[in-house]
Amino acid sequence: MSRANRFMDMYQAMLAALGPSGWWPGDTPFEVAVGAVLTQNTSWANVEKAMATLRAHDLLTPAAMLDISEAALAEAIRPAGYYRIKAGRLANLLRFLRTEAEEFGHGEADLHDPALPMLQGRNARDLRERLLTVRGIGPETADSILLYALGLPVFVVDAYTARIALRHGLAFEDAGYHELQEIFTDALPEDAALFNEYHALLVRVGHEWCRKKEPRCRDCPLAIFLD
Repeated sequence: MSRANRFMDMYQAMLAALGPSGWWPGDTPFEVAVGAVLTQNTSWANVEKAMATLRAHDLLTPAAMLDISEAALAEAIRPAGYYRIKAGRLANLLRFLRTEAEEFGHGEADLHDPALPMLQGRNARDLRERLLTVRGIGPETADSILLYALGLPVFVVDAYTARIALRHGLAFEDAGYHELQEIFTDALPEDAALFNEYHALLVRVGHEWCRKKEPRCRDCPLAIFLD
């Protein structure tokens, strides 16, 4: 079996067992981008609590969030954990969005639009490089914003992706982020919808079956692909 066929067969097995994921939760690209920062080192349940507070206070546009202090922002996102650190990272992202709006968009007007018009229609590679200059935005967060907020064909790698790839003999133990990313992008068609669903399914399988400790391999939808 070719590598490309193996990857697609794994995808179809997960999709058949679990159904569509409907990721990423969020009503607007800005909400998704904020969620990508908040989900660092915490559960999505905690992120949802923080997002609910932001929504209740009408803070889910860049302009609204820029209008409050970093301390007030930290308090609003307290349920997400590491809230002071994450408030700083969100502040860095907001400054980035303002710069991008001035350089590529319509200035301050773009900051009132949660669709993030200053980032739409941009080249994925160039935008990724610029996102990675933002302090607190690493590869996984940047790629989550590109894929889930902007619909660009960038494959997201996380701990679940790495664990499943390693256990199925698709990657070496010392493979880094970009090496793991290339393993998937080289085998799959460049399609944002496919990348979106594939990553979401890997997370669901990793959470339910391919656990770090005491994996439930026998019941896993990917069990037939184990060597």
